[in-house]
Amino acid sequence: MSRVQEGQGERGVSDRPDATAGAQDKPPATAPGAGPGGRPGTMVAPPRPPAGGGPFGRGPFGGGGMPAEKSLNFGPSARRLIHRLDPERPRIIAVIALAVVSVVFSVIGPKILGRATDIIFNGIIGRQFPAGTTKEQAVEAARASGHGDFAEMLARMDLIPGHGIDFQALATVLTWALGLFVAASVFGWLQGYLLNDATQRTVFRLRADVEAKLHRLPLKFFDGQPRGELLSRVTNDIDNVSQTLQQTLSQLLTSLLTVIGVLAMMFVISPLLAVIALVTIPLSMVVTGLVAKRSQKLFVAQWAHTGGLNAHIEEAFTGHELVKVFGRGPEVEEVFKERNEQLYKASFGAQFISGIIMPLMMFIGNLNYVAVAVVGAVRVATGAMSLGDVQAFIQYSRQFTQPLTQVASMANLLQSGVASAERVFELLDAEEQEPDPAEPVRPTARRGRVEFEQVSFSYDPDKPLIEDLSLVAEPGHTVAIVGPTGAGKTTLVNLVMRFYELDGGRITLDGVDITAMSRDDLRSQIGMVLQDTWLFGGTIRDNIAYGSPQATAEQIEAAARATFVDRFVRTLPDGYDTVIDDEGGNVSAGEKQLITIARAFLADPSLLILDEATSSVDTRTEVLVQHAMAALRTDRTSFVIAHRLSTIRDADLILVMEAGRIVEHGTHDELLAAGGAYHRLYSAQFSGALVPADEGTGT
Repeated sequence: MSRVQEGQGERGVSDRPDATAGAQDKPPATAPGAGPGGRPGTMVAPPRPPAGGGPFGRGPFGGGGMPAEKSLNFGPSARRLIHRLDPERPRIIAVIALAVVSVVFSVIGPKILGRATDIIFNGIIGRQFPAGTTKEQAVEAARASGHGDFAEMLARMDLIPGHGIDFQALATVLTWALGLFVAASVFGWLQGYLLNDATQRTVFRLRADVEAKLHRLPLKFFDGQPRGELLSRVTNDIDNVSQTLQQTLSQLLTSLLTVIGVLAMMFVISPLLAVIALVTIPLSMVVTGLVAKRSQKLFVAQWAHTGGLNAHIEEAFTGHELVKVFGRGPEVEEVFKERNEQLYKASFGAQFISGIIMPLMMFIGNLNYVAVAVVGAVRVATGAMSLGDVQAFIQYSRQFTQPLTQVASMANLLQSGVASAERVFELLDAEEQEPDPAEPVRPTARRGRVEFEQVSFSYDPDKPLIEDLSLVAEPGHTVAIVGPTGAGKTTLVNLVMRFYELDGGRITLDGVDITAMSRDDLRSQIGMVLQDTWLFGGTIRDNIAYGSPQATAEQIEAAARATFVDRFVRTLPDGYDTVIDDEGGNVSAGEKQLITIARAFLADPSLLILDEATSSVDTRTEVLVQHAMAALRTDRTSFVIAHRLSTIRDADLILVMEAGRIVEHGTHDELLAAGGAYHRLYSAQFSGALVPADEGTGT
């Protein structure tokens, strides 16, 4: 026989002045339409209202955004993101090697093209002198005529007086240049291919890590996270990280190598011009640093406001029926406009400020170009440099400032990507549920005996909910749990499922402490039907088979017949192959509930939990389902949470809970005869519905 022992403490939860606020069936205010999220019992709390409050802080038209108060910790987050590439080290090494070869070929190209310019220039100047004149004679003639600078220039040129352009030598040089540029492009393509492979593998692992992390997080984490905000981290932020890795790694590597190679060639050609070009580096770094410092906070705010807006949209559209029914459309639109405006301002500010970098860098690059061109022209005129070297140096100066400009222009993308990475890392760093024991224990026999031993639990340490609770549910018995909203009924069964960890005491299943079992093993022995139904996009057959993926078609249909699903499925055009959406929009609420009951029936658990499982079923169907539930409860322990007291009259044990404590227990007839809390509930439901609480039953 099932038995109950009431808490032994001198002061119960109800003795505390704030006990009523702390005693709840579920964590506060689940969002409309917030289903189990793929697991029974999962509840998602709405976002908190924005600072300053508002008239609609709850429900589908309430909830605040996610303020970006925390500044971006750029350095550690960027290093952590780079370290996620460690498994791709061989590919990264190959990428670096290919980039080096590609950049070397690209850097040599302008020097060779400078040689082609010299061949053309030498031919043009050489043709102006009569044939048969030697180079020395031409130099002396220019010097004798008072053109000393021109004479010095002629002395440095490789020309033959009277001869024009050497097209054979020009063709050879251009062929070499073309070959180098083609080779550089091929190696660059190979580098991009390998880098793309490495980054996408890294993002693949990041998504897998996030998915695995979500399964290791306790239910209380999801209670405090708006679903839209969480989805934004898992989708938008990871996609942004992928884009950042893909674009910045390749350009940063190539740009860095290009700067090094070009700088070396510039010093080889002219140390003076190289020093002039180097003046732009500190100036560029100062400009980039100032702009990036101003933009990084805006990028943090941008992605935080994106998550907040997603949370509001997801919440509003999930509960769109309530929004329409209560006429809250204007308020929803106002909240949307407000958050959209916040996102617009943050995004515009971040993109505008970071976008200033490119024109500033182009301006600095143009100043560098003018300085190099002027000084180079003077040195050619004085014979200190050849025209080809000046041309090559100008190309190098462009190649030198271009990667600096690219790095600067990537600052906004890098800031945005690292901000997204930090949001993902916050999710990965969230406190996980207690791990399963290294050597889990399994009950020797599956009987379904459940025992609570001095169990204590609270959602908030300052507001105790369940204190010193002890009870035993014997195998094959049905234990009904009744009480007012907020009494702790659903919390009780959630503790059995180990959705939350106890503050004290223990719960055993067939004599084994549930904390000594693995969660998968524990939950494999429990079937659960919730008041809030959850169906995924697929066929009716697939939704029923969710309870037992290995079930045959005959077993699925047998479960459907036992729970009266078969009777309405046969009326559908496609029968069991009828496709329903994730919210079951093309079947009624009662039919959705029947499908979830069939799912639990098919699982054939040793312990069954029914949380208002017939609340959406019509009266006639309820009678049929009660017969199905009687068959389903045979030889297994059942916990039934019910507000309709008529549905639990045949329960072996009825527990009456108030403020987290069991105030009465017994059979239906025993509790009615006692004239206590159960009698008041029963009378209020069937005979005193119109009597005010303070004038009639007092409940």
